[in-house]
Amino acid sequence: MGTPDFAVASLDAICKAGYEVAAVVTVPDRKVGRGQKVSFSPVKNYALEHNLPLLQPEKLKDEAFVSALRAINADLFVVVAFRMLPQVVWGMPKMGTFNLHASLLPQYRGAAPINWAIINGEKETGVTTFMLNERIDEGGLLMQQSTPISQYDTAETLHDRLAAMGAPMVVETIKGLENGSLKPQPQPTTAECKPAPKIFKDDCAIDWNKEGGAIRNFVRGMSPYPAATMAMTDEKGQRRNFKIYEVTCEPMPESTQGMVKTDGKKYLKVGCKGGCINILSLQIEGKRRNSIEEFLRGYNVTNWKIVM
Repeated sequence: MGTPDFAVASLDAICKAGYEVAAVVTVPDRKVGRGQKVSFSPVKNYALEHNLPLLQPEKLKDEAFVSALRAINADLFVVVAFRMLPQVVWGMPKMGTFNLHASLLPQYRGAAPINWAIINGEKETGVTTFMLNERIDEGGLLMQQSTPISQYDTAETLHDRLAAMGAPMVVETIKGLENGSLKPQPQPTTAECKPAPKIFKDDCAIDWNKEGGAIRNFVRGMSPYPAATMAMTDEKGQRRNFKIYEVTCEPMPESTQGMVKTDGKKYLKVGCKGGCINILSLQIEGKRRNSIEEFLRGYNVTNWKIVM
């Protein structure tokens, strides 16, 4: 059961390990873009390419879906980047249901663990397999593996590394549950568990009152999706919205929060607490992503102002 590219790596590993995939469950097809073209999830595309039985329920408690799932009579359900399952589903198979999560549980329970680990400046994260129960991301731990987070990691690079780490772990977890060598262990109780809630559009705006390091982590943790955002007003007072993908932070003693500094050719800097953010790549609304040099060749931002 899964939807995005992150889940495809695990599905592929299961197939290549020789296990029978009795069915694949993914989200219904969606219409996207101005042309409302029908889009398949990456997991559906993989299932179609490999002739795997496919289920795409709108509602996971739907009687027809539950009946179809029960008729498949699978020994085990594997969940990777899917939806919250009702008990009627996760409690169905005789060996239970386990999930691959992109953090070192109990830290970063929630929908966006990769993003929040970078945003919060963590030096380490990892992948965890655990049994599902009635509480979100709180079931018994099965396996974990850690990886350092470098100062150059983005949500994209960390996503790809964790997907590659998680796929063989999923296979090892299946083997361990199958032969009885792997037993779920209670998650450690810790005084402070950092959450990883879903990120909405309003959460993406850069706060220029923060220090440069925190803003850089925020941009890295949002890059390339959903992307950190900022807004500027041009010389006519028109609002221009941007997605910001890559920045550095620098000292700039004379800077004030939100102050714009540019040579009109090679750099665009915005003042923040204790310094400035040097923007390296961005995307103005309605256009493609550009390096800062490409952007400045097309726009004179000398008199533009940051919307705080």
